[in-house]
Amino acid sequence: MQQNLGCPNDPLVKVGDEVGEGQKIADSSKFISAPIHAPISGKVMKIERLSNVCGFDVDSVLIEAQSTEHLPAGRHGRTQNTERRLLEELSPEEIRKIVREAGIVGLGGAAFPTHVKLTPPPGEKIDTIIINGCECEPYITADHRLMLERAEDVIYGAKAIAKAVGASRIIVGIENNKPDAIEKLKSETNVKFEIQILKTKYPQGGEKQLIKAILNREVPSGGLPLDIGVVVQNVGTAVAIAEAIKFGKPLIQRVVTVTGSGVKDPQNLMVKIGTTFGEVIEQCGGLTDDAVKVIMGGPMTGIAASSLDMPVVKATNCILVLNKKDAKVFEEMACIRCGRCIKACPVGLLPNFLADYAKLKDWYKTEEYHVADCIECGCCAYVCPSRIFLVQYFKVAKRELQIRKAVCK
Repeated sequence: MQQNLGCPNDPLVKVGDEVGEGQKIADSSKFISAPIHAPISGKVMKIERLSNVCGFDVDSVLIEAQSTEHLPAGRHGRTQNTERRLLEELSPEEIRKIVREAGIVGLGGAAFPTHVKLTPPPGEKIDTIIINGCECEPYITADHRLMLERAEDVIYGAKAIAKAVGASRIIVGIENNKPDAIEKLKSETNVKFEIQILKTKYPQGGEKQLIKAILNREVPSGGLPLDIGVVVQNVGTAVAIAEAIKFGKPLIQRVVTVTGSGVKDPQNLMVKIGTTFGEVIEQCGGLTDDAVKVIMGGPMTGIAASSLDMPVVKATNCILVLNKKDAKVFEEMACIRCGRCIKACPVGLLPNFLADYAKLKDWYKTEEYHVADCIECGCCAYVCPSRIFLVQYFKVAKRELQIRKAVCK
């Protein structure tokens, strides 16, 4: 029931209820939240708190699949509001309402409620929409496949996003290692879209880095893209918006890249939300004999899964399986003051000093050195010859500062 970067949802069903595919089963009255819909038709067997991939216990609903024959017609895979209208007929407020009711979140991995990003504060003028066609990390190819196979919906969703925020300019950013996707989008569109071809590098798909590369605008420290007139949305999010508007379909499935040295047959799959990692991996031939680690996400920012029973959620863009060689764990050594982490940081921070202050638990000094601006991309840790777990220290510092600010309030 917690599948967005915001407030958790409360279940709308109880044990024993029969639910239809696409039926809303959880919601919240909070603005920064996104409802959850049943990915399959079936019977609610349990409602209990279970551990998610991050290690936190969250309310969870277990649905046992059943035949859809006895369910009311017209509900399968659709929201309760079955009235469909053309995009041209919809107002910005109606688009936001459709997006909100469909439970759409950012599908690039952040899972921030999309309707919130489409609701700029009064006085904020959005002039540009950027559709992010850059894969967020190595190994992941989900967005590439979407651009090749769902280009029309990417374009439709982008137009809907632009209308919702009143932007006049739409730019699609794609890395130069995807020439087929570039040509596909160019051939599909009959409107004035700008296709911006970008250098293939990590973390090009980061929101702030993408804005800088395309528009040469910098998001201020502690600020948001809307502060400089920009809204960025992932291509997967654009497709989900298109499906919600055209078909009334809520977000109950997504494309997941299943890859790595520890899986036998890497693929991109369309996966129902709630499917276990184990079931998805079995569809790809299963684990290799030397597989030792399963990660939700990519190798730089992904989270190691403690069990194959973990479910695919809206933020699951990749299931990465590594063998013993690729998952080697290094021992942390003392910093040698080489400065490689400083050079690698895409935000311009001083990771070496931040790590020192975090180790000393000098949280206010980490705040002074702008730890909140860290995007946790992992570049600093990747280049560190001493193998210092830099990102982990920064996450701890951020968490401690959040706790202290909450206490002060």
